[in-house]
Amino acid sequence: MNIKSESLAIAFKGYLANERRLSPNTCKSYAHDIHVLLTCLAHVSLQAAQPQHIRQLIAQLHGKGLSGRSLSRMLSAWRRFYHYLIRDHQFSHNPCTGIRVPKSSKKLPRALSPDETAQLLTFITPDPLTIRDRAMFELFYSSGLRLAELTQLKPNDIDFSDGTVRVLGKGGKTRIVPVGRIAIEALQLWMTYQKKIAKPDTDALFLSKHGDAISSRTISHRLKVRSAQQGINQNVHPHMLRHSFASHLLQSSGDLRAVQEMLGHAHITSTQVYTHLDFQHLTKVYDAAHPRAKKK
Repeated sequence: MNIKSESLAIAFKGYLANERRLSPNTCKSYAHDIHVLLTCLAHVSLQAAQPQHIRQLIAQLHGKGLSGRSLSRMLSAWRRFYHYLIRDHQFSHNPCTGIRVPKSSKKLPRALSPDETAQLLTFITPDPLTIRDRAMFELFYSSGLRLAELTQLKPNDIDFSDGTVRVLGKGGKTRIVPVGRIAIEALQLWMTYQKKIAKPDTDALFLSKHGDAISSRTISHRLKVRSAQQGINQNVHPHMLRHSFASHLLQSSGDLRAVQEMLGHAHITSTQVYTHLDFQHLTKVYDAAHPRAKKK
């Protein structure tokens, strides 16, 4: 990796953070993908790279075991990097245009059943940290938030009178999402303790036992511990509660556009995966209830 290429990569990361206002995690992901490109193109300059070089890189990475989905994300990052170089650094062409990656089977997101979700969220709250955990998990499931969105929440983002939460999503986009009655009650209980333990310079909604903003890692760990205590025999993570929210809401309403808006998906194709989960639910009902579907 030469110095010029590295400086262009640093400038691109600055563009993503300052102009595109992408989240730190997204910028970090882009930086990783661009680092792979520069490392693999060690003997070819960015300006001299041609489509055949990109195809060779894709084939090489696929041979090392990278899935089609990972390669697609990586190629998208490379393509955007070259768009930036053409716009701001007088590059003449984008060698990633028209390149395709090997297809891989689409994995459906794992979701808890309604009964499993109820089992997870039904627990005694004898102390402030357990009260906090219940409020976090109820809000996850009630409103389908991303983990990063939950950690960024402030107390005034919750509108108790309106039953909504204001969420700062991907790309700095704000959306308003409904919050269910049970989650509102759990949040109101937590707020009575939150005010007592919050440090003066901390304005986060969810706090650690020391009064600081709680970390994403701690939230994931607490959910894993809680799910094991509640007898959920699978690896429950924060995103699974988001998947469960989307799947259960779609099963009940059938309104894909509303689910898309609440999840904060920019494209309907991202939400359509939940129609497959809904179809799985319908086929189970069919197999259990239809006279001609029952196996002898």
